[in-house]
Amino acid sequence: MSVDLDVVTVGEAMVMLVADEPGALEAVRGFHKRTAGAETNVAIGLARLGLRVGWGSRLGADSMGRYLLAEMQREGIDCSRVAMTGEAPTGFQFKGRVSDGTDPPVEYHRRGSAASRMTPADLDEAWLLRARHLHVTGVFAALSPGCLALVERAIDVMRHAGRSVSFDPNLRPTLWPSQAVMRQTLDALAAQCHWVLPGVEEGFVLTGSRDPALIARAYRERGVQRVVVKLGAQGAYYDDCDRGCGFVPAFAVAEVVDTVGAGDGFAVGVISALLAGRDIAAAARRGAWIGARAVQVVGDTEGLPTRAQLDAAGL
Repeated sequence: MSVDLDVVTVGEAMVMLVADEPGALEAVRGFHKRTAGAETNVAIGLARLGLRVGWGSRLGADSMGRYLLAEMQREGIDCSRVAMTGEAPTGFQFKGRVSDGTDPPVEYHRRGSAASRMTPADLDEAWLLRARHLHVTGVFAALSPGCLALVERAIDVMRHAGRSVSFDPNLRPTLWPSQAVMRQTLDALAAQCHWVLPGVEEGFVLTGSRDPALIARAYRERGVQRVVVKLGAQGAYYDDCDRGCGFVPAFAVAEVVDTVGAGDGFAVGVISALLAGRDIAAAARRGAWIGARAVQVVGDTEGLPTRAQLDAAGL
């Protein structure tokens, strides 16, 4: 079977309605429409860097679903395995605007969405194997038992084919029945992946430590090859089974506008660099640079660079 995609990902995309002004969501009168979704943020970022990317999912056969499909196709993403259904709606969210650099309020409307009803039967394994790398997150796995089973099957298929898999825990505690279930499930998923990309606070929830070296060691001891721990304004810590471990500094940020999506931008940097044969330190540095761009814009994807911008930065 020919490998004609660089990366595939599976997960839910949502329409994001972003407030035009700061304040409580119920007081905001105007919103503008954007795309949202941890997996599609990464897909968009990788596609802008020139990688061949595929996204598998399910959308409602409604205006929101049509909007999301058109936006992903406009980014050059292979959406041939995105199904449209009239049986369930497309998920959406409201996102507030803040002016002090804190996390903006987000209100989700995704229960019973088209994507949340997916199962392993929706996974086209032949299409999956057209890629050399799979990226998954803890968000999609949290939506339903069917979604979790789909993620587990996708990882298993790629591992057995000798392909690499990256995993971002991307914790969403409100989607899980308990923190214990979340921790157990996500740690089990991480142990099946080659590259794991937790934030330091996520690492604390999952491993009990805020020491990035201990977080990385916890996953390396489970068999993970490479771990990069996101440290926000302190940069990142990496641990590679072949290249050692160390820190990379953060990039200067003039003003933090919106922190949502920064972790997805970081994943774009790490994945794209590793697939290009860069070492883990260079990959973490690229991730830190894209993450810094992401926090300086309102939307989840506006800060994701093009290949020309990446080359101009020398990364």
